Amino acid sequence: MTSAATQHANWTQAWRDQVLPELAEQTWDLIVIGGGITGAGVIREAAKRGWRCLLVEQRDFAWGTSSRSSKMVHGGLRYISQGELALTRDSVRERQLLLDNEAGLVEPLPFLYPHYQGEFPGRWVFSWVLRLYDGFAGQSLQQFHPPWQVPMVAAGLQHEHLQGASQFQDALTDDARLVMHVLAEARALGACVVSHLRVLERLYSDDNAAAAGDVEQRVSGVRIEDTLTGAQFDLTCKALAQATGVWTDAAGLSKQQHDIRPLRGSHLLIPSWRLPVSQSVSFKHPIDKRLMFIFPWEGATVIGTTDIDHKDDLNQEAAISQAEVEYLLAGCAKVFPSAQISAEDVLSTWSGVRPIVVKSTESGHKPSDESREHMLWIEPGCVSLSGGKLTTFRLLALEILQACTLFNGCSMQETAQAQSLSAPRPAHDCLAGLSSSVQRRLYGRYRANWPAFCAMFSEVGMQQVSTTPIYWAELAFACEHELVIHLDDLLLRRTRLGLLLAQGAVAVLEQVRELCQPRLAWDDQRWVEEQQRYLRIYQQFYSLPNAVVVGL
Repeated sequence: MTSAATQHANWTQAWRDQVLPELAEQTWDLIVIGGGITGAGVIREAAKRGWRCLLVEQRDFAWGTSSRSSKMVHGGLRYISQGELALTRDSVRERQLLLDNEAGLVEPLPFLYPHYQGEFPGRWVFSWVLRLYDGFAGQSLQQFHPPWQVPMVAAGLQHEHLQGASQFQDALTDDARLVMHVLAEARALGACVVSHLRVLERLYSDDNAAAAGDVEQRVSGVRIEDTLTGAQFDLTCKALAQATGVWTDAAGLSKQQHDIRPLRGSHLLIPSWRLPVSQSVSFKHPIDKRLMFIFPWEGATVIGTTDIDHKDDLNQEAAISQAEVEYLLAGCAKVFPSAQISAEDVLSTWSGVRPIVVKSTESGHKPSDESREHMLWIEPGCVSLSGGKLTTFRLLALEILQACTLFNGCSMQETAQAQSLSAPRPAHDCLAGLSSSVQRRLYGRYRANWPAFCAMFSEVGMQQVSTTPIYWAELAFACEHELVIHLDDLLLRRTRLGLLLAQGAVAVLEQVRELCQPRLAWDDQRWVEEQQRYLRIYQQFYSLPNAVVVGL
């Protein structure tokens, strides 16, 4: 760890400005490119083993797919039908580990699959698949509800031709908060984590000799650009890990070509009172028979997801199309016709781009039929990974680390300090007035900085923001401890306030300003610029197509 990082406790832009000059003064055991869930997993696992490690992200942490997923931590039930039993087994086991180790942030969620006359799979086929699924988990969690019971567990569900419903269990998370939690644990173990640093090119140990054919080129570092100032500098490392997902080739860093098929998944979020569900309802879309979900998340209801080829510029945020909106609403109308959900009910949208690795970009497979397996590419001094699932990010990280030991010679043995991550929650008086479920939720999100969070909670109080489950103290904490560079970092990723309230939470922006502007050390001009920037981003990428946002 650098001296500036040690001296500056708070993870802020001031810390970032102080630590940047020191990054080039040492040789890192590992540099990780990419601040999504895979990169976060890699840096945490490296820090747990005492490696001198640095993570750089060119935008904000979880800016890409890792804040725009379907939020599900699942074993991939459908992968069984595709014959990917190993992927299902690993996913189920990792899901159980996350439920055990990340309670409050990863929580169990029941899933209900209604069986309608003439649709495949029927009850008995589905039951056989669930038995295999439960077998991987080592527990039986499935249940069948006859038609007369279904209204009791899913009110308003289409009852015509209903033959019953199968129930099983997976899990749910806040994907962006999971990334921040994993990064916070990495930092607690000594890792250095910095955003808004773009990798311009890779550096090699002996370019001249390699060009002459005398030695094989080996990655020895990267050239970095600070996207906030334009300053450039070189970093040296023994091993480089590239965890940039769908941007693996877009960055233009690798000499290898990777067949990555970008697939977009889009979602609608509506108020829970418009369609209250206590579990995920899974069903086949009436048009293409793809699996869809309607599920509760952060006090609202999510309708998702699509699965289409994403042909837009990867340097732009992904956005939902009008065709996708109509597709999702049509699916919702099939299973909950009486709710009459329309575009007018939509609070926000999000779209994520999945990095699907294929043998050929001209595979001819439908998007939903493509494998979710990952691919690892090893070059001298550099390991790149793309594909995979949120659920298995820890296994992906370990696979990358094991490959990196070929170049840095570091141990895979965890340090004694790493065991401290699983310490039980200490009691704190500031939470005494909150329910046990809320305490569990907050600890799951902030346990890596628990004393600092409790201090902030005591200072700000236990008031929630409007109708959301978000506390004002969470916004204040993020400003001082989670490297907020832009307002959209705070409202779209550190918290989900911009998704959960209408019009991007424009009604509470003045209160946000009062609380957060001093903590971010922004002057009035900076705040106005940031607010306009945020509202433009929300309008273009998180609202319905052609929506008009108040304040722009």
